[in-house]
Amino acid sequence: MSAEVLVVSGREIEDLLAGREEEIISVVARAYLAHNEGKSSLPHSTFLRFPGDEVNRIIALPAFLGDGFDVAGLKWISSFPGNVRRGMPRATAILVLNNCATGLPEAVLEGSLISARRTAASAVLGARTLLEGRLPGDVGLVGTGLINFEIARFLRVLCGTERFLLYDLDAGRAVRFADRLGQALGSLQAAVAASLEDVLAACSLVSFATTAIRPYVADLSACPPGTVILHVSLRDLAPEVILACDNVVDDPDHVCRAQTSLHLAEQATGRRDFIRCTLADILAGRAPARRGDGAVAVFSPFGLGVLDVAVGKLVADAARAAGRGTSIDSFFLAPGDVFV
Repeated sequence: MSAEVLVVSGREIEDLLAGREEEIISVVARAYLAHNEGKSSLPHSTFLRFPGDEVNRIIALPAFLGDGFDVAGLKWISSFPGNVRRGMPRATAILVLNNCATGLPEAVLEGSLISARRTAASAVLGARTLLEGRLPGDVGLVGTGLINFEIARFLRVLCGTERFLLYDLDAGRAVRFADRLGQALGSLQAAVAASLEDVLAACSLVSFATTAIRPYVADLSACPPGTVILHVSLRDLAPEVILACDNVVDDPDHVCRAQTSLHLAEQATGRRDFIRCTLADILAGRAPARRGDGAVAVFSPFGLGVLDVAVGKLVADAARAAGRGTSIDSFFLAPGDVFV
């Protein structure tokens, strides 16, 4: 059995995933369904924090996914928002994939792009499901970083979305984001809103992808009936807002942790019945797409490690098929060099 380790860089992964948005969404949907059917092992993520520092963190997400995927691995991802001021990415990551028969690490992949693409695929899958096939008009993007850029790209490619309304605490960053959207995604309209309230009032689909560490949105009354909110950053909406919405998640046990808005709502009420179902419940036909009373629908995906290993397997398989990446055949000690 080969003990080679395949190393695939971010630039190579970008090439390998180009034009595969629909395939990535399909992989994410299959991963959600397999996880919901108990065909996975998914320990809770571990947050490494630093004394006296509420903002920076490094997170370990281990996962195994069966049901035809048969892949195990670990994403190790850091989030240091101050890096943006240094001209560096906020998030950096590696993804390690292990052989499920021997436990040997088989691939080391640049993880931040995989993480961003699986997050965007999850969000857009949630949007398409909760909108029940309706195409959104104006789409609001709150936070103008890599995650909302990828969400915009998936919406543009898969749904033909042409109008985006942007809001960021850093207005200059929002302007630069709008320019980059136009350069990367072709002819579209990307305007910068003067306030968050303007975004909520104008858009039937709103994606929150910020670095907020505590809730700051206490009122959604400006939202049109039937609005869908992609609560990707998980800490934007106040607990009382969560309690008033139609809540769909990826996994209740995972999302009700680490002081997310849903965790705070659970702490305030002592219950979780404000979560109606998982996205996989809707995909499998076990729950309707909407609650039926016109409430704002909120999809809060924690970001499960099973998605990372599923998309990582797609990348590793594509890299081997295309002869991409660097194979290291002397990474481990030879069997004769170790006591077995």
